[in-house]
Amino acid sequence: MESRVNDLYSTGHDTPAGRLTVLADHDAVVHAAGFTTDADGLLALVHPRLRRSLRTRADLGPITVAVRSYLDGELTAIDAIPVAQHTDGEFMAHAWHTLRQVKPGEPITYTEFAGLAGRPRAVRAAAMACARNAAALFVPCHRVLRTDGGLGGFRWGLPVKTWLLDHERFPGDS
Repeated sequence: MESRVNDLYSTGHDTPAGRLTVLADHDAVVHAAGFTTDADGLLALVHPRLRRSLRTRADLGPITVAVRSYLDGELTAIDAIPVAQHTDGEFMAHAWHTLRQVKPGEPITYTEFAGLAGRPRAVRAAAMACARNAAALFVPCHRVLRTDGGLGGFRWGLPVKTWLLDHERFPGDS
């Protein structure tokens, strides 16, 4: 298959939580990821400045290896994969970077997330950063919970969030 630098490439991975679709560029930088089979719908989540033509590719090299390793229990395998998301707000970009520091198996609350992101009183803004995150799994918004321990929300559904949290808490059992 011909490789074009200005395209985004889509691939899917079967997981116990459903199909994980990943969109990445020629340099293996993730632009979006979600538990869906709809690559075009996922592309719509990519900021217009980063959106490109979409092509299907069976293997995305280091991204595919990292996802398989994560699913096999090597939970930090996804950490080294670069992610490109764009926002018009400085806090949102910083919050997404902060989310990548939250360790698997150690979920935090939205209040703790706001504090880690440097704005302890901005709990709603922290929740919005999770809601607007287009790169699920790689920017692990599933690791953020309500203050009362409840799951809160998740774009890809609470059963997926539950599976991800259980997988990260007990990687050999999922």
